[in-house]
Amino acid sequence: MDFSRRVLPFAGLALAAACLTGCNILIPDTGATDPDRFVQETSPVFYQPPGVDPRRVRALDAPVPQRREVPPPTLYNQTYGLPATNYSRTYGLPVTDPLSASSEYGELQDGDFVLPAIPVSRINPEYLRQEVDYPTQEKPGTIIVDTKSKHLYFIEPGGKAMRYGVGLGREGYAWSGRGVIQWKQKWPRWTPPAEMVSRQPDIRPFSAENGGMNPGLGNPLGARAMYIFKDGQDTLYRVHGTPDWQSIGKAVSSGCVRMLNQDVVDLYNRVPAKAEIVVM
Repeated sequence: MDFSRRVLPFAGLALAAACLTGCNILIPDTGATDPDRFVQETSPVFYQPPGVDPRRVRALDAPVPQRREVPPPTLYNQTYGLPATNYSRTYGLPVTDPLSASSEYGELQDGDFVLPAIPVSRINPEYLRQEVDYPTQEKPGTIIVDTKSKHLYFIEPGGKAMRYGVGLGREGYAWSGRGVIQWKQKWPRWTPPAEMVSRQPDIRPFSAENGGMNPGLGNPLGARAMYIFKDGQDTLYRVHGTPDWQSIGKAVSSGCVRMLNQDVVDLYNRVPAKAEIVVM
């Protein structure tokens, strides 16, 4: 059996997805640390010499892999009454951060999905959600994206703003100016444009004619997406969630303006219809 034939199609699909026009996003493989999948994908492939009868070869007894359960964050579950998920299976990290369990970055039931807790102690506090003083001439309800400091501000009355950390890909620096959040979407589908599909046939399963990529924890647009238009035209510039919490506050290889999933849910609930957005 040719092992490369089993692996390369999937690797090619993930690489092709990084070329999304307007908002190139690398699809995170959130199931890569699942123990059952690991055993399946690392099963040995044996060479069978000519003339050997496989029926006369006794297979060695292999130990059954044991799945180690990580206790859920008790404090968060008692406070919010939400079901727990094994964080280590989703992101490959144990739930050892007490701040994650007790803060706004804890595990979150959101519709049909459960957002895992985020290890906030591993993120620069500068990029965590917080209310700050922010004098500006912009009216309350406006979004300001500061690409230099990698912060997004939601303007509030009284010279205040809710500040969030963001990660910016090359497309995140490609557009600046004033626009409007024309529409916003909970758990959006990812649908690469036809031009991209023609260049990357491997992503045809996600094309518009095939319905795009289903919403979920592995979808590159995350839990929410906000679409920026200017003068009635799509700028191809997005504010969206990401499961890749390590990219916040950084210049990343791809993407538009990405936020922690818990943060983009919070922002989505604050942003009014047709909110103005300023990118500088």
